[in-house]
Amino acid sequence: MKKTILRFGLYGVTTICLLSLLIWSLVDVVDDKMGEVIGYSSMVVSLLFVFFGIKHFRDRENNGMVSFVKALQIGILISLIVALAFGILDIIYVKFVNPGFMTEYYDGMLEQAKSLPAKEFELRKAALQSEKEMFMNPFMHFFIMSMMVFIIGFIISLLSALLLQRKK
Repeated sequence: MKKTILRFGLYGVTTICLLSLLIWSLVDVVDDKMGEVIGYSSMVVSLLFVFFGIKHFRDRENNGMVSFVKALQIGILISLIVALAFGILDIIYVKFVNPGFMTEYYDGMLEQAKSLPAKEFELRKAALQSEKEMFMNPFMHFFIMSMMVFIIGFIISLLSALLLQRKK
């Protein structure tokens, strides 16, 4: 089981790394909205290895059987590996590849908020400033980005475990 988790976790990490490099090369080509779609899509694609890892374990290592709990455990551990890698990649991006990203992102969000009534704008501005300060802390940034990927991975793990469970 450990080999399966590591193998498919590394497949997911390799995929997220390659897709991140592709996304980083497109920074000046795509707008923020499209970048978000591409970013979330890359998370889901890299987490598809959860399904394949559970299936591999069931079919090749466990005689065609896997309980829901065991399948969920495998999926969660693969998701954790991918989530940690994504958190590290995101820190590398905002610290070294595009150090102005946070400022640009929050300036863009603030610009969008200008269409709000004055009172709502001030509330949104304060909330954005608070978020920006939180994300400037590398540990919080790592934690939040990793958790986002992990939650998506948990959902994929849950669905995969439901689909792939097979008892005697």
